[in-house]
Parts: sequence; C-alpha cells; structure tokens
Amino acid sequence: MALQTAIPVSFEAYFPRGAFAVGSVEPVVKWSDDGERQGQDLDKNSGHPLWQVRVIDADPDAKKGQGEVTVKIASISEPVLPPEANGLPFRPVYFEGLSVIPYVKEGAGRPRVAYSLRATEMKPAAKSRGAE
Repeated sequence: MALQTAIPVSFEAYFPRGAFAVGSVEPVVKWSDDGERQGQDLDKNSGHPLWQVRVIDADPDAKKGQGEVTVKIASISEPVLPPEANGLPFRPVYFEGLSVIPYVKEGAGRPRVAYSLRATEMKPAAKSRGAE
C-alpha cells in the first residue's frame, strides 16, 4: 500500500542551516478543472484556508534550483512574516509541524515523484543557523 498521508519531518532535518522567507504570504488559489479561479484553497484535513510563502534554504550546498521552495500553511488567519534581518529583505523563519507530502508530477517526459511542504505555523527563527 502506498503512503497516503503527509510525512512529518523536523525543521532542523529539512533546513539544517535555517531558512529565510522572501516575498509575502499569499493565499493558495483554488482552480476548477476547467482552469477557472475558485477563490482560496482549503486544507483537506482542517478545512482552514491555505497560505503560501516562498522560502530560501540557507544551506549553501542545496542543489542548484532547489534552494527555493514554497511552504504552505493551513491557518484561519493570514500568517504574519517575522521582521527582516538587519534591514535585508530576508526574514529568518522557523516552521512548526513541518511535513512533506509526496505526489506524482506529470509533465514533459516521464512522470516523477515530487513533494510539497506543509506547516502548521510560521514563527521567527530563534537564532541564525548560518553562522554556526
């Protein structure tokens, strides 16, 4: 039987050097089968609205093109970004309840396994991991 649920993962395991939010928090758009916007998507388990934030992995060894990911957060209210670090446009973040959700991505060539990231909460990072 294939895995049917999200795989819990610790923030430290996925982002060992930390992570930085870039841009803004945005609602996840729900699309109809015919490509029409249908408002904001909802989390299938909690029923809460889904929000997304772009995140840069602080690990300098992150594979090229995989250093930026999107994390989705199920929350009744829009999550608030932490303050910028030293006036830079980067915001050190920490995600509670982080999980990986595998799925099959169709596209040019053979289908491949991909994954999305979910979290239950976004918080300011306790300290910079990049300086360790």
